[in-house]
Amino acid sequence: MEYIKYRFFQKASKCSKEFQRIKKEHSDKVIAQVTLGQVFSGMKGIPLLVTDTSKLDPNEGIRFKGYSIPELREKLPKISPDGEPLPEGLFYLMLIGEIPTQEDVMNLSKDFATRAHVPQHVFDVIDAMPKNSRPMTQFSAAILSMATESIFQKAYRAGVNKKYFWDSTYEDVMNLIARLPHIAAYIYRRNFYNDKHIEPNPRLDWAGNLAHMMGYDSEDIHRLFRLYMVIHADHEGGNVSAHTAHLVGSALSNSYYAYAAAMTGLAGPLHGFANQDVIHWMFQMMEDLDTETPTDEQVAEYIKQTLEEGRVIPGYGHAVLRKTDPRFTAQQEFAEKYIKDDPMINLVNQLYRVVPPILSNIGKIQNPWPNVDAFSGSLLYHYGIKEYTFYTVLFGVSRALGVLASLTNDRVYGMPIERPTSHPLEWFRNQVDEESKEKC
Repeated sequence: MEYIKYRFFQKASKCSKEFQRIKKEHSDKVIAQVTLGQVFSGMKGIPLLVTDTSKLDPNEGIRFKGYSIPELREKLPKISPDGEPLPEGLFYLMLIGEIPTQEDVMNLSKDFATRAHVPQHVFDVIDAMPKNSRPMTQFSAAILSMATESIFQKAYRAGVNKKYFWDSTYEDVMNLIARLPHIAAYIYRRNFYNDKHIEPNPRLDWAGNLAHMMGYDSEDIHRLFRLYMVIHADHEGGNVSAHTAHLVGSALSNSYYAYAAAMTGLAGPLHGFANQDVIHWMFQMMEDLDTETPTDEQVAEYIKQTLEEGRVIPGYGHAVLRKTDPRFTAQQEFAEKYIKDDPMINLVNQLYRVVPPILSNIGKIQNPWPNVDAFSGSLLYHYGIKEYTFYTVLFGVSRALGVLASLTNDRVYGMPIERPTSHPLEWFRNQVDEESKEKC
């Protein structure tokens, strides 16, 4: 058995035994009380999922296997000492639970390179779609079309014992992650560079190769892509894309089905599409104010106008976080280190000064602070990637690392199909108001 695969199974098997023990011995233990408010507000705060890859604390932010983003930037292997961590290292950490060595990461990077061949029919599916199709539409369709290559699907149909489901799922996950950069870059070059495609360079790391195939070969952009892929990789299990992958996977759908479904969720305006909304809103503000350098007073008035029109300030607020998103901070530090006097980045920092005090004065807003989307687009734009309808695809490539590592764990644990109970609105009303007779 290949080294990283063996290390994963060795670690995950111990956790699987503990999962089964807890399930057997403590299934009757009550761990939470659920309020109507939680049910009616999207099940927020209800502990319903097992996700080992990362945990989001409202006041501390995201931790991957216990490590914060600043700790990851310090501890994960890099190509150069002053660079950004390699995403392969984060995937190794989420999969195995240990900080990898430089050799571990190089081996994983080489493994991705050997698995990166994309079947021709995947490109044919992309090419069959109109060029005005949204990049995320093309991306999701391409992923789904790769289900023809599913090793898990073939193993299941051949009657493999369920205790070995993890093995073929691991192979699917590794193949899928390896191929995503080429698929994403193909869509980018098709849509924005008249089908002038660039072949992969197997000597480059996973994120660097994505930038290369998109047409960007400077070390500055490779550095940014490594950071981008790390900080977008996972955000515990309850967000739409992660939960969707887990839910679809719980039906024993193969990894391609589960991940394609996750991407259709990521494409929504309340999830990954927000990185496009942020840039669009910023450009609209500069156009409406007729300046790239508005004053704080002009920005404040524009924000209030946006809110009065019943719209949100894109890039601000989060369902769980109650502080500035550490992923925002990591990008802000990156900009401070490498970028000087860029109008878009200056505007992002200006919004960070102006928006939170205004939102704080609105009682129903619990988190007035920026999230990851508030900064990511301006960095990409600075380095020449100005086609912001593509930004969510980059988010999707990164998110594969977390949700697919988690899906592999689900298979080792033997997680059952997810099937919560639902009731009509009348049932909930009767829990609080027995006298009401009105039917809905």
